[in-house]
Amino acid sequence: MSTITLGVDLAKSVFSVCEVEASGRFVRRLDLKRDAFSAWLAQQPANTVVAMEACSGAHHWAPRCAEHGLQPRLMAAQLVKPFRKSQRSKNDRNDAEAIATAARQGNMHFVPIKSIDQQARLPWHRVREGYKTESLAIGNRLRGLLAEFGIVMGKSDKALRRVLADLDAHPALPAEFKELIRSIDAHARDDERCVRLRAIVGVGALTADALIASLGKAQEFRNGRQLAAWLGMVPTQHSSGGHTRLGAISCRGDGYLRMLLIQGARSSLQRAKAVATEKATPEQRWIRSLAARLSFGKVLVAIANKHARQLWVMLAHDVDYDPCASQRHPMHRPTQLA
Repeated sequence: MSTITLGVDLAKSVFSVCEVEASGRFVRRLDLKRDAFSAWLAQQPANTVVAMEACSGAHHWAPRCAEHGLQPRLMAAQLVKPFRKSQRSKNDRNDAEAIATAARQGNMHFVPIKSIDQQARLPWHRVREGYKTESLAIGNRLRGLLAEFGIVMGKSDKALRRVLADLDAHPALPAEFKELIRSIDAHARDDERCVRLRAIVGVGALTADALIASLGKAQEFRNGRQLAAWLGMVPTQHSSGGHTRLGAISCRGDGYLRMLLIQGARSSLQRAKAVATEKATPEQRWIRSLAARLSFGKVLVAIANKHARQLWVMLAHDVDYDPCASQRHPMHRPTQLA
């Protein structure tokens, strides 16, 4: 196994590379253009660790490294920042050195490398999120696109949604245009894993598809708590001198997935409150007990945190959702409802 760790600061044109020995000594630094960098990777010894920040382009280069027998390692940018020697002097060479140093830490958490299928599915969610922030502009854009095919409607969002919900009623629309509108839901229906994840109340097509596209099998996380922490749904810690002090929810990590889980938690809470006590599932009884003693926001985060852990188990162990699993746990205590 190679003793060299390569820290790479990715860019559009010129890549900065830093080579570090197992002892921590820096061997050399290189600045390579895109084509030269690709050829240089193919010349590196097998099993060499190639560390990069999980930024734009990282999931393109990680599979290229694997093809050459190298070991790609992706890290979140905020985990690399503390290893930069000078916080005031930020440049490509300093970044490459910090990346190489961070990758050699035994407790470093690396970002899962996305497959081609995951990369193909995530853009639909990114486009949808952009549509949400520009709803008025997008609504006008859709009206303009539909008008190109002779379909006009009222100015309200309700009128637009009515047309979008029944695209088959307009034979003038090309099949490609209809496919663009329906792709996310189709992914969620066709993927067996998405179907299993949707068994949880509050996990719909969007949440299931986004989770599969982002995590795959979720085996990069050792347990469900790690996934919940990565999604920013655990308290921050300010502990010292043996005293544990927990702060506000960290809200770090993937904000899109966190938002979907929080929105799903709202649905779970409403469903739990509406169902009759004798028909409630163990999870719904637990939710109702939380709602009786905690504030609304804390209840939502607790539900979303629980869902994240359940989703991790289902993906990492390839199992179906079991609403009664908690009752068989050795530490289980019956929920007392007010």
